Amino acid sequence: MTAPLREGRPRDLAGWLAYLETLHPKAIAMGLDRVRAVLARLDAAIACPVVTVTGTNGKGSTSAMIEAVMRAAGWRTGLYASPHLMRYNERVRIAGQEATDEALVAAFDAVEDARTSDGPPVPLTYFEFGTLAALLLFARSSPDVLVLEVGLGGRLDAVNAIDADVAIVTSVDVDHREFLGDTREAIGREKAGIFRAGRVAICGDPDPPRSLLDEAARVGARLYVAGRDFTATAEGTQWRYRGPGSERFGLPHPALRGAYQLGNAACAIAAIDALRDRLPVSAGALRDGLVGVELPGRFQVLPGRPTRVLDVAHNPHAARALASCLASMGYHAQTHAVVGMLADKDIDGVVAALRGQVDRWTVAPLPGPRGASAQVLEDALARAGVPPAAVRTAPDVASAWRAAVDAAGEADRIVAFGSFLTVAAALAADR
Repeated sequence: MTAPLREGRPRDLAGWLAYLETLHPKAIAMGLDRVRAVLARLDAAIACPVVTVTGTNGKGSTSAMIEAVMRAAGWRTGLYASPHLMRYNERVRIAGQEATDEALVAAFDAVEDARTSDGPPVPLTYFEFGTLAALLLFARSSPDVLVLEVGLGGRLDAVNAIDADVAIVTSVDVDHREFLGDTREAIGREKAGIFRAGRVAICGDPDPPRSLLDEAARVGARLYVAGRDFTATAEGTQWRYRGPGSERFGLPHPALRGAYQLGNAACAIAAIDALRDRLPVSAGALRDGLVGVELPGRFQVLPGRPTRVLDVAHNPHAARALASCLASMGYHAQTHAVVGMLADKDIDGVVAALRGQVDRWTVAPLPGPRGASAQVLEDALARAGVPPAAVRTAPDVASAWRAAVDAAGEADRIVAFGSFLTVAAALAADR
């Protein structure tokens, strides 16, 4: 992995990431043939148990909890997550540490060798190329357990080139319509594509689409469904988990805020229990992992005043969860929202979910061809009945965040949401 890079190739991580964006005519191209073709040329065999996690929302939190608990138990972990918030390196974590620029550059170079050998170059998307590089790094670092977060859908996602020992679908709702379909049934079928015959499949949605149940039965997966086969019950400052062959009392609430995180924690425990014969986890390690887990941008409350909340919620399902969390926070004189979204998202649905929790709105465009303009966001707010006097625009999210901070009183609250890009810009502007 430390061999000199070939002449003419990028020399640093920024150069490689820019190069990756040029390799395929589409930013998203569903299918596994390209990834499997290049993977077959790489020395990237995965020898440890693999947990693959998908879901409309909750997959990042669930993956982070599994990693935190397994690390607390003393196991060497690998975690692949996307998208990143501040640095690309966040996507690849080995033993709790982000991959270095040097390691990623060497892995990209090796993938490029494999992609361009044995015939015409294989066109890979940015995500496919990054996934292959991550798998190579994991294969060479010998983790005890690997957690792979799906980028989009499940069945045709690059991560699904690896067979999961445990497959998790955290939730099923409508998002990415152009790729996954516009009904829960269609989307459930796509997400269930990560299930494998004879292996554990976990569904954190207590009302799973029939398509997901049918796909689990068709492939012969051992399916456990939230509310039916495992449960999470809040009991004051603690909670209780019941699942297949396991009952745990007096659990601490996860460090990640929001009542909905109990559902994600239950999925994580169900997965951890499914691997207990190979990777035992003590009660103490489970508790330590839950209280120590960190994941920026998921109902993240920054220290100090005014209260400042960051959440990557970008679809109605996530927006409803955010609204519930905001409603449970207690009194704030006014709530100021900083909003930036991608144009292909259900902007009206997100606004409708959060309208009752926000007094003043500052909207900003996001960069790139997919970014919604400020006017698009203003129009959505107008359709939702938000008075024009309660809405203002800013040239970018950083400016919107600073304007909201300047306008907010000490007893007020500011919440930035709508995209990973929005949260990253707000977080950078807050420093």
